[in-house]
Amino acid sequence: MPRRSLLIVGALALAGVGFCSVLRPSHNRNWSTDQSVLPVAEFAGDIVRIHGVRNFRWTGPTEFVPAWEDRSYRLDQVATVWYVLVPFSRRWRGPAHAFVSFGFDDGRYLAVSVEARREAGEVYGVLKGLFRRFELAYIVGDERDLIGRRAVYDSNDVYLYPVRADRAGARAMLTGMLERANHIRDQPEFYNTLTNNCTLNLVRHVNQIVPGRIPSSWRVILPGYSDEVAFALGLIDSTLPLPAARAKYRINDRARAALDSTDFSRLIRE
Repeated sequence: MPRRSLLIVGALALAGVGFCSVLRPSHNRNWSTDQSVLPVAEFAGDIVRIHGVRNFRWTGPTEFVPAWEDRSYRLDQVATVWYVLVPFSRRWRGPAHAFVSFGFDDGRYLAVSVEARREAGEVYGVLKGLFRRFELAYIVGDERDLIGRRAVYDSNDVYLYPVRADRAGARAMLTGMLERANHIRDQPEFYNTLTNNCTLNLVRHVNQIVPGRIPSSWRVILPGYSDEVAFALGLIDSTLPLPAARAKYRINDRARAALDSTDFSRLIRE
């Protein structure tokens, strides 16, 4: 490449970096409907009341009946944690979305997903996520919404892994995520594909409970491989080898059959 062209490319790159450095995160944008409401958690002893629990009814990839609800949960009844992994490609597992869901003694489940918040008409992109194109959002919702849509309409494999965690750890994880959701609502942050993504936030929540439980790894930066890390560290509650576990805990077919059932969460775990 001629010297003049190199100088032009370098100048454009510096201009791009400079432009990104002056951007500031904001919640005051025209958000995509499914990410337009941020949750608020109110704690009172063992009770948490969450405003803005998403419970959409999906009838297609972009067709839905919107609904947000206020729900109350007993933190002393948090019994289980589940790891949801959604690789974006079968050819290369690197790019993916990961989130968690919490099971309660009363049979209810609550999913919490850390996401790149999109504006109306905007499409997520891995490269876009490097350049302050998205804000960070914690979405709290019903499993039939957050898991069902991805498993049935997004054409991606969805894995629902049981996590090896005691009740105290499960409660601490949920509490920490809801507290961070409150913080994000008050102080917006930019999402970043490499430094502030879905999986890295989950890792930070785990390591806040047990420091160093999940060490740094390139497989964490590429979330599609995060189940390999979880299995190696004994975080997934399964005695199966990883390929067999992936086959067992892939829940697309069960989700498709159960999408219209109020017993969705139990049926996808059978």
